[in-house]
Amino acid sequence: MTGTVYALGVGPGDPELITLKALRLLRAAALVVWPAPETGESLTRAIVAPHLEPGREEMAVRIPVTAARFPAEVYDRAADRIAARAGAGGDVAVLCEGDPFLYGSFMYLFARLAGRVRVEVVPGVSSVTACAARAGAPLAARNDVLSVIPAGLDEDDLMRRIAAADAVAIVKLGRHAAKVRRALDALGLTAHARYIEHGTMANERISPFAEADTARAPYFSTVLAHRRGAAWR
Repeated sequence: MTGTVYALGVGPGDPELITLKALRLLRAAALVVWPAPETGESLTRAIVAPHLEPGREEMAVRIPVTAARFPAEVYDRAADRIAARAGAGGDVAVLCEGDPFLYGSFMYLFARLAGRVRVEVVPGVSSVTACAARAGAPLAARNDVLSVIPAGLDEDDLMRRIAAADAVAIVKLGRHAAKVRRALDALGLTAHARYIEHGTMANERISPFAEADTARAPYFSTVLAHRRGAAWR
């Protein structure tokens, strides 16, 4: 009997935001797989560290952080190893920060594993909803159009997409903070925007975007804005 590959959404950072289902499958898995940069610690593993039992077999998938080249061979090798382990009868838990299918790198493993082994995706708390909760900023109401917008878009495209929505969650802010600020200023939305850095983590910072020091905004930062200022208005 072959095992199952479980993609476990482990939430945005707070270890208590992992779901009961993901926690159960994590504890039962024969192998725990987690993404990591080429060097250094894995944030994803750090999220579940309080829940990992000593001696559990683990595997890191170290992914180059570069925009120049998609690391297809890394995903190819990882998928082969995961499929082999599942094929031998052990369940495999692949950890995914936030939700696996919302900008999650697991989708690249899914594309290589589906059809080879049984794969089950367990959704997790996304950074977008977690940041809204931490900031006290409901995302959308009634017939509002909510857009999740990567900050790395071209500035004209970024402004066009913000202008077309009632509410926006601008994610992966990082080095694009100045561009996002210019777009929100031009659209008159800066006063309605909130800045959340490392949402739900120990080093979380939340402030009005107009007052935020974003000169060194990290990759894991988000801006939330609603055209009415608040969704309930």
